[in-house]
Amino acid sequence: MAPKILRIGTRDSQLAVWQATLVQNLLKENGVASELVYIKSEGDIDTVTPLYELGVQGVFTKALDAALLSKRIDLAVHSMKDVPTQLAKGITQAAVLERASHKDIIVYKDNRDFLDDRDSRAIVGTSSIRRIAQWLHRYPNHQAENLRGNVNTRLRKLAESNWQGAIFAAAGLERIGLRPDNSLELDWMLPAPAQGAIMIVCRKDDTNAYLSCQPFNHGDTALCTRIERDFLRTLMGGCSTPISALAELLDGQVVLKGNITTTDGRDAVNIERSAKWSAAADLGVIAAKEILASGGQAIADRIKQKGSIDAGI
Repeated sequence: MAPKILRIGTRDSQLAVWQATLVQNLLKENGVASELVYIKSEGDIDTVTPLYELGVQGVFTKALDAALLSKRIDLAVHSMKDVPTQLAKGITQAAVLERASHKDIIVYKDNRDFLDDRDSRAIVGTSSIRRIAQWLHRYPNHQAENLRGNVNTRLRKLAESNWQGAIFAAAGLERIGLRPDNSLELDWMLPAPAQGAIMIVCRKDDTNAYLSCQPFNHGDTALCTRIERDFLRTLMGGCSTPISALAELLDGQVVLKGNITTTDGRDAVNIERSAKWSAAADLGVIAAKEILASGGQAIADRIKQKGSIDAGI
Protein backbone atom coordinates (compact mmCIF):
# COMPACT_ATOMS: atom_id res chain seq x y z
CA MET A 1 0.00 0.00 0.00
CA ALA A 2 1.39 3.40 -1.04
CA PRO A 3 2.21 5.89 1.74
CA LYS A 4 -0.55 8.38 2.38
CA ILE A 5 -0.19 11.81 0.77
CA LEU A 6 -0.85 14.36 3.49
CA ARG A 7 -3.21 17.18 2.52
CA ILE A 8 -2.00 20.55 3.83
CA GLY A 9 -4.72 23.17 4.27
CA THR A 10 -3.78 26.79 3.73
CA ARG A 11 -5.31 30.16 3.00
CA ASP A 12 -4.58 31.31 -0.54
CA SER A 13 -2.68 34.53 0.19
CA GLN A 14 0.91 34.74 -1.01
CA LEU A 15 2.24 34.62 2.54
CA ALA A 16 0.03 31.71 3.62
CA VAL A 17 1.02 29.69 0.54
CA TRP A 18 4.70 30.45 1.22
CA GLN A 19 4.31 29.12 4.75
CA ALA A 20 2.45 26.00 3.63
CA THR A 21 5.03 25.33 0.91
CA LEU A 22 7.77 25.57 3.54
CA VAL A 23 6.01 22.84 5.52
CA GLN A 24 5.54 20.79 2.35
CA ASN A 25 9.29 20.97 1.68
CA LEU A 26 10.13 20.00 5.27
CA LEU A 27 7.86 16.98 4.97
CA LYS A 28 9.51 16.06 1.66
CA GLU A 29 12.95 16.22 3.29
CA ASN A 30 11.66 13.64 5.76
CA GLY A 31 10.24 11.36 3.08
CA VAL A 32 6.60 12.40 3.41
CA ALA A 33 4.59 13.32 0.32
CA SER A 34 2.00 16.08 0.56
CA GLU A 35 -0.22 18.41 -1.45
CA LEU A 36 -1.69 21.85 -0.79
CA VAL A 37 -5.43 22.46 -0.40
CA TYR A 38 -6.57 26.10 -0.62
CA ILE A 39 -9.32 27.29 1.71
CA LYS A 40 -10.82 30.78 2.15
CA SER A 41 -11.12 32.08 5.69
CA GLU A 42 -13.64 34.57 7.07
CA GLY A 43 -10.80 37.04 7.48
CA ASP A 44 -9.98 36.72 3.77
CA ILE A 45 -13.58 37.17 2.63
CA ASP A 46 -14.24 40.29 4.74
CA THR A 47 -11.22 42.53 4.13
CA VAL A 48 -12.91 45.78 5.13
CA THR A 49 -14.11 45.44 8.73
CA PRO A 50 -11.35 46.12 11.29
CA LEU A 51 -10.23 42.85 12.88
CA TYR A 52 -11.15 44.03 16.36
CA GLU A 53 -14.72 44.73 15.16
CA LEU A 54 -15.25 41.25 13.72
CA GLY A 55 -15.66 40.20 17.34
CA VAL A 56 -14.42 36.62 16.99
CA GLN A 57 -11.22 34.78 17.68
CA GLY A 58 -9.97 32.46 14.99
CA VAL A 59 -11.18 34.64 12.12
CA PHE A 60 -8.30 33.29 9.99
CA THR A 61 -8.38 29.71 11.33
CA LYS A 62 -11.98 28.54 11.72
CA ALA A 63 -12.43 27.50 8.10
CA LEU A 64 -9.27 25.40 8.27
CA ASP A 65 -10.42 23.90 11.59
CA ALA A 66 -13.66 22.83 9.93
CA ALA A 67 -11.77 21.31 7.00
CA LEU A 68 -9.56 19.36 9.41
CA LEU A 69 -12.45 18.03 11.48
CA SER A 70 -14.38 17.03 8.36
CA LYS A 71 -11.23 15.24 7.09
CA ARG A 72 -10.91 17.34 3.94
CA ILE A 73 -7.31 18.03 5.01
CA ASP A 74 -4.79 16.38 7.33
CA LEU A 75 -2.68 19.38 8.39
CA ALA A 76 -3.29 23.12 8.61
CA VAL A 77 -0.56 25.76 8.60
CA HIS A 78 -1.10 29.05 10.42
CA SER A 79 0.70 32.21 11.41
CA MET A 80 0.74 31.29 15.08
CA LYS A 81 -0.34 34.73 16.29
CA ASP A 82 -3.67 34.21 14.48
CA VAL A 83 -4.46 30.97 16.33
CA PRO A 84 -6.79 31.16 19.37
CA THR A 85 -5.08 30.10 22.60
CA GLN A 86 -7.73 27.38 23.00
CA LEU A 87 -7.62 25.09 19.97
CA ALA A 88 -10.87 23.69 18.65
CA LYS A 89 -11.96 20.40 20.19
CA GLY A 90 -10.38 17.49 18.32
CA ILE A 91 -7.42 19.54 17.03
CA THR A 92 -3.88 19.53 18.42
CA GLN A 93 -0.59 21.28 17.81
CA ALA A 94 1.64 19.10 15.65
CA ALA A 95 4.70 21.36 15.42
CA VAL A 96 6.01 24.90 15.75
CA LEU A 97 8.70 25.96 13.30
CA GLU A 98 11.75 27.97 14.32
CA ARG A 99 10.71 31.56 14.75
CA ALA A 100 11.59 34.27 12.25
CA SER A 101 11.68 37.95 13.27
CA HIS A 102 9.17 38.78 16.00
CA LYS A 103 9.36 42.50 15.28
CA ASP A 104 6.89 45.01 13.92
CA ILE A 105 8.09 47.50 11.32
CA ILE A 106 6.85 50.83 10.03
CA VAL A 107 6.86 51.28 6.26
CA TYR A 108 7.03 55.03 5.72
CA LYS A 109 6.27 56.92 2.50
CA ASP A 110 8.11 60.19 1.98
CA ASN A 111 10.34 60.48 5.04
CA ARG A 112 10.58 59.30 8.63
CA ASP A 113 10.72 62.69 10.34
CA PHE A 114 7.34 62.10 12.02
CA LEU A 115 8.92 59.26 14.01
CA ASP A 116 11.46 61.51 15.73
CA ASP A 117 9.02 63.76 17.58
CA ARG A 118 6.53 62.49 20.16
CA ASP A 119 4.37 65.57 19.51
CA SER A 120 4.31 65.19 15.72
CA ARG A 121 1.08 64.70 13.79
CA ALA A 122 0.70 61.85 11.32
CA ILE A 123 -1.64 59.14 10.04
CA VAL A 124 -0.57 55.50 10.13
CA GLY A 125 -2.39 52.44 8.83
CA THR A 126 -2.99 49.22 10.76
CA SER A 127 -5.94 47.01 11.69
CA SER A 128 -4.27 45.70 14.87
CA ILE A 129 -5.66 47.17 18.07
CA ARG A 130 -2.43 46.13 19.82
CA ARG A 131 -0.35 48.17 17.38
CA ILE A 132 -2.76 51.10 17.57
CA ALA A 133 -2.62 51.17 21.38
CA GLN A 134 1.17 51.02 21.60
CA TRP A 135 1.53 53.55 18.78
CA LEU A 136 -0.80 56.06 20.42
CA HIS A 137 0.95 55.51 23.74
CA ARG A 138 4.18 56.69 22.09
CA TYR A 139 2.64 59.19 19.63
CA PRO A 140 -0.53 60.60 21.25
CA ASN A 141 -1.19 63.11 18.45
CA HIS A 142 -1.14 60.53 15.66
CA GLN A 143 -4.21 59.01 14.02
CA ALA A 144 -4.62 55.33 13.11
CA GLU A 145 -6.59 54.25 10.04
CA ASN A 146 -7.94 50.78 9.32
CA LEU A 147 -5.73 48.75 6.97
CA ARG A 148 -6.94 45.27 5.98
CA GLY A 149 -6.09 42.77 3.25
CA ASN A 150 -3.13 40.57 2.41
CA VAL A 151 0.40 41.96 2.49
CA ASN A 152 0.39 43.00 -1.18
CA THR A 153 -2.97 44.73 -0.81
CA ARG A 154 -1.89 46.60 2.29
CA LEU A 155 1.30 47.85 0.63
CA ARG A 156 -0.75 49.07 -2.34
CA LYS A 157 -3.28 50.80 -0.06
CA LEU A 158 -0.43 52.58 1.72
CA ALA A 159 1.02 53.77 -1.59
CA GLU A 160 -2.39 55.14 -2.66
CA SER A 161 -3.18 56.82 0.68
CA ASN A 162 -2.35 60.16 2.26
CA TRP A 163 -0.88 58.34 5.26
CA GLN A 164 2.68 58.82 6.46
CA GLY A 165 3.19 55.11 7.03
CA ALA A 166 1.75 51.70 7.92
CA ILE A 167 2.73 49.00 10.41
CA PHE A 168 3.49 45.42 9.38
CA ALA A 169 5.00 42.29 10.90
CA ALA A 170 8.59 42.06 9.70
CA ALA A 171 8.37 38.29 9.21
CA GLY A 172 5.43 38.54 6.83
CA LEU A 173 7.13 40.96 4.47
CA GLU A 174 10.55 39.33 4.71
CA ARG A 175 9.32 35.81 4.03
CA ILE A 176 7.97 36.75 0.61
CA GLY A 177 10.67 39.28 -0.23
CA LEU A 178 8.47 42.37 -0.04
CA ARG A 179 10.06 44.37 2.78
CA PRO A 180 10.77 47.82 1.30
CA ASP A 181 13.97 49.76 1.91
CA ASN A 182 11.84 52.56 3.36
CA SER A 183 11.04 50.58 6.51
CA LEU A 184 12.22 50.69 10.10
CA GLU A 185 12.11 48.09 12.87
CA LEU A 186 10.09 49.21 15.89
CA ASP A 187 12.36 47.90 18.61
CA TRP A 188 10.24 49.59 21.28
CA MET A 189 7.00 47.84 20.26
CA LEU A 190 6.23 44.50 21.91
CA PRO A 191 4.80 41.98 19.43
CA ALA A 192 1.64 39.94 19.47
CA PRO A 193 2.10 36.66 21.34
CA ALA A 194 3.73 34.12 18.96
CA GLN A 195 4.36 36.71 16.23
CA GLY A 196 6.89 35.44 13.69
CA ALA A 197 6.20 31.75 14.43
CA ILE A 198 4.40 29.19 12.25
CA MET A 199 2.14 26.56 13.81
CA ILE A 200 1.04 23.28 12.23
CA VAL A 201 -2.07 21.57 13.59
CA CYS A 202 -3.73 18.22 12.93
CA ARG A 203 -6.57 16.10 14.30
CA LYS A 204 -5.86 14.63 17.72
CA ASP A 205 -6.58 11.13 16.47
CA ASP A 206 -4.25 11.40 13.44
CA THR A 207 -1.04 9.88 14.77
CA ASN A 208 0.53 9.67 11.32
CA ALA A 209 0.13 13.40 10.61
CA TYR A 210 1.37 14.31 14.08
CA LEU A 211 4.49 12.14 13.91
CA SER A 212 5.25 13.35 10.39
CA CYS A 213 5.74 16.88 11.75
CA GLN A 214 7.79 16.06 14.83
CA PRO A 215 11.23 16.09 13.10
CA PHE A 216 10.96 19.84 12.48
CA ASN A 217 9.27 20.92 15.70
CA HIS A 218 11.55 23.60 17.23
CA GLY A 219 11.60 23.09 20.97
CA ASP A 220 12.82 26.55 22.03
CA THR A 221 10.28 28.34 19.83
CA ALA A 222 7.52 26.01 21.03
CA LEU A 223 8.33 26.82 24.66
CA CYS A 224 8.62 30.59 24.19
CA THR A 225 5.42 30.87 22.17
CA ARG A 226 3.53 28.70 24.67
CA ILE A 227 4.63 31.04 27.48
CA GLU A 228 3.44 34.05 25.47
CA ARG A 229 0.11 32.40 24.69
CA ASP A 230 -0.34 31.38 28.35
CA PHE A 231 0.18 35.05 29.22
CA LEU A 232 -2.48 36.06 26.68
CA ARG A 233 -4.95 33.37 27.76
CA THR A 234 -4.59 34.18 31.47
CA LEU A 235 -5.30 37.83 30.71
CA MET A 236 -8.35 36.59 28.76
CA GLY A 237 -7.23 38.64 25.80
CA GLY A 238 -8.63 38.39 22.29
CA CYS A 239 -8.30 40.41 19.12
CA SER A 240 -10.08 43.33 20.83
CA THR A 241 -7.63 43.59 23.74
CA PRO A 242 -4.21 45.25 23.31
CA ILE A 243 -1.99 42.58 24.87
CA SER A 244 1.62 42.02 23.86
CA ALA A 245 4.19 39.44 24.91
CA LEU A 246 7.66 38.29 23.96
CA ALA A 247 9.57 35.39 25.54
CA GLU A 248 13.22 34.93 24.55
CA LEU A 249 15.87 32.41 25.55
CA LEU A 250 18.93 34.34 26.78
CA ASP A 251 21.89 32.60 28.43
CA GLY A 252 19.81 29.68 29.64
CA GLN A 253 17.06 31.93 30.97
CA VAL A 254 13.66 32.57 29.46
CA VAL A 255 12.97 36.30 29.67
CA LEU A 256 9.34 37.33 29.26
CA LYS A 257 8.25 40.91 28.56
CA GLY A 258 4.55 41.69 28.41
CA ASN A 259 2.06 44.50 28.61
CA ILE A 260 -1.59 45.42 28.45
CA THR A 261 -2.60 48.85 27.15
CA THR A 262 -5.83 50.81 27.00
CA THR A 263 -7.23 50.99 23.49
CA ASP A 264 -6.55 54.73 23.31
CA GLY A 265 -2.94 54.20 24.34
CA ARG A 266 -3.13 56.45 27.37
CA ASP A 267 -2.41 53.85 30.04
CA ALA A 268 -0.22 50.76 30.00
CA VAL A 269 1.05 48.24 32.51
CA ASN A 270 4.31 46.46 31.70
CA ILE A 271 6.05 43.47 33.22
CA GLU A 272 9.35 41.64 32.79
CA ARG A 273 10.07 38.31 34.46
CA SER A 274 12.58 35.52 33.88
CA ALA A 275 13.13 31.90 34.83
CA LYS A 276 15.55 29.11 34.02
CA TRP A 277 14.64 27.23 30.85
CA SER A 278 13.95 24.10 32.88
CA ALA A 279 11.57 25.94 35.22
CA ALA A 280 9.84 28.31 32.80
CA ALA A 281 6.72 26.29 32.01
CA ASP A 282 4.43 28.48 34.15
CA LEU A 283 6.16 31.80 33.46
CA GLY A 284 3.37 33.17 31.27
CA VAL A 285 0.64 32.43 33.81
CA ILE A 286 2.68 33.83 36.71
CA ALA A 287 3.51 37.05 34.84
CA ALA A 288 -0.11 37.52 33.73
CA LYS A 289 -1.40 37.16 37.30
CA GLU A 290 1.18 39.69 38.45
CA ILE A 291 0.26 42.22 35.80
CA LEU A 292 -3.44 41.84 36.64
CA ALA A 293 -2.69 42.59 40.28
CA SER A 294 -0.55 45.60 39.33
CA GLY A 295 -3.16 47.56 37.41
CA GLY A 296 -3.78 45.26 34.47
CA GLN A 297 -7.15 44.11 35.81
CA ALA A 298 -8.40 47.70 35.86
CA ILE A 299 -7.38 48.16 32.21
CA ALA A 300 -8.97 44.84 31.21
CA ASP A 301 -12.21 45.83 32.98
CA ARG A 302 -12.26 49.20 31.22
CA ILE A 303 -11.77 47.56 27.82
CA LYS A 304 -14.51 45.03 28.56
CA GLN A 305 -16.88 47.78 29.73
CA LYS A 306 -16.18 49.86 26.63
CA GLY A 307 -16.89 46.85 24.44
CA SER A 308 -20.22 46.34 26.20
CA ILE A 309 -21.18 49.99 25.67
CA ASP A 310 -20.17 49.88 21.98
CA ALA A 311 -22.26 46.73 21.54
CA GLY A 312 -25.25 48.34 23.23
CA ILE A 313 -25.23 45.92 26.14
